[in-house]
Formats: sequence, structure tokens, C-alpha cells
Amino acid sequence: MFLGQYEHTVDEKGRLIVPARYRESLGDNFIITFGLDVCLFVYPLEEWKSLSEKLKLLPLGQRDARAFKRILFSRATTCSLDSQGRVVIMKYLRDYAQIKREVMVIGVLDRLEIWSKDVWQGYFKEIEGSYEDIAERLYEQEG
Repeated sequence: MFLGQYEHTVDEKGRLIVPARYRESLGDNFIITFGLDVCLFVYPLEEWKSLSEKLKLLPLGQRDARAFKRILFSRATTCSLDSQGRVVIMKYLRDYAQIKREVMVIGVLDRLEIWSKDVWQGYFKEIEGSYEDIAERLYEQEG
């Protein structure tokens, strides 16, 4: 399970040091792809396989399902850490997530998310005050 948030930087070659506490859970190879809300999703291979199985069930005849799968999978790349615990984030991924230098790496249960620090701060500021309302709506849907 991925928890917490860490502030890091991306160097001029697009390399990010992955926080040490996440490295073992990521494994030798992992997937980075477009996320939602202008961030990147990072999945350990087992979680990626599980997500892929769920997405296979989406109807081929549904335009949104096809579009979502095309974008998610065409932008996905298999990555690994170098000996210093760094991963190279492809330029097209950095561009999508508006990542320049400062980033936030956050744990979200089954995945990591990589955010531009500025985008994360804006997003968090926007939703922080709604946290309890969001929780209430989600719990209402449950019951």
C-alpha cells in the first residue's frame, strides 16, 4: 500500500529519485502512464495487470471505453530504477503532467501519483475544504 507524500525534483535529464519507502513495493519494473487531473500514475506490474483485466471488460463498442484505453495504454511505458533509485520520466509524460522541476510524489493505495508541485498545490487547495463533503457523498453511494 502506498501512503504519504514527498517533495522531489526532476533533473535536466528527466530523472526523478523515487522515495526510498516506495522502491521495494514498485518492484524491478513498473508502469508510468497518463493519470487523471493532470498527474502521472505509477503502477507496480501486478497492479497494472489487475487494472488491465478490469479494463478488458469495458465494451469495445463504447466510444469512451475505446478512447480511454487507447490513451492510457498508448502513453504507458515500462520503467525501472537505476542504481541510485532514479527513474527517467519520458518527456511526453512530463509535458502532459506539466512537470518542470519540482514534483510531489504521493501514495494512493495501489499506485503512486507524480504531480507538478504547482499543479498539486492548486488541486489540493481546491479540494481540501471539500474533503468532508466528498466523504459524505461517497459513503451515501455505498449504502
